[in-house]
Amino acid sequence: MNFAREPRIHPVAIKALRPTQMTVGMREVNEKRARWRALPQDKRADFLGAHFIPIVLGPGEAPHLIDHHHLARALHEEGVKQVAVTMVADLSGLEPDAFWFYLDNRNWTFLYDEQGERQTHKKLPTHVRDMVDDPYRSLAGELRRAGGFAKEVTPFNEFLWADFLRRRIKHKQADTHPEAALQEALRLAKSDDTAYLPGWCGPVAPG
Repeated sequence: MNFAREPRIHPVAIKALRPTQMTVGMREVNEKRARWRALPQDKRADFLGAHFIPIVLGPGEAPHLIDHHHLARALHEEGVKQVAVTMVADLSGLEPDAFWFYLDNRNWTFLYDEQGERQTHKKLPTHVRDMVDDPYRSLAGELRRAGGFAKEVTPFNEFLWADFLRRRIKHKQADTHPEAALQEALRLAKSDDTAYLPGWCGPVAPG
C-alpha cells in the first residue's frame, strides 16, 4: 500500500474513472457544464490543468474518484475525454473487500442512494454517467453558495446537509420548485436544528 507524498499528475480517460458515490446533484452538474461552455477554447486546457481530480488506485489498478464527481460528470457530458488526476493512494494490492472497507473507514466513499438509504459497494455505478440525480444534493450545494453554511473540509459535508433537508423538505418541492425549496432551506439552516452539521453559521440574530 503506497501513499503519494507529492502530487503525481496523470491524464486519465474519464470513462475509466470509477465513482465512489451513487448520486450527484444534476442541477450542480448542469451549472458546471454551463461554466465549461462559457470558457473560451484557448482557456479550456488551462482549466483542466488547474483542476486535478483526486483518485485512489483500487484492485486491478482501477482509478477510483474520491472527490470532484460533479466536475467529472459535467466534463463527460460535454464530451471531454481525459482529465488530470492526482493519485492520493495506491491500494491496488488490496483484495476488493479490504479495499472497500478501507475506503469506507477513511470517508473516501459514500454508500447512500438517492433515497438516503445505505447500500453496499456493489451498487456503485462503474461509470460517472450512471450516477443518478439526488435533488437534495443540488439543494445543499445551492444552500452553501447562498450562504446557508460555510465551505468545509469534512468529507461529503454537502451530503450531510442533503440528508437533513431530505427529512424536512418534500421531494416534489426540492425537485421542481428549487427556488422555494432554497428559501425554506435557508430558514432551516439558520436554526439550532442544524448546529451539528459541518459549516453551520449559527442562527440569525433578531434584527
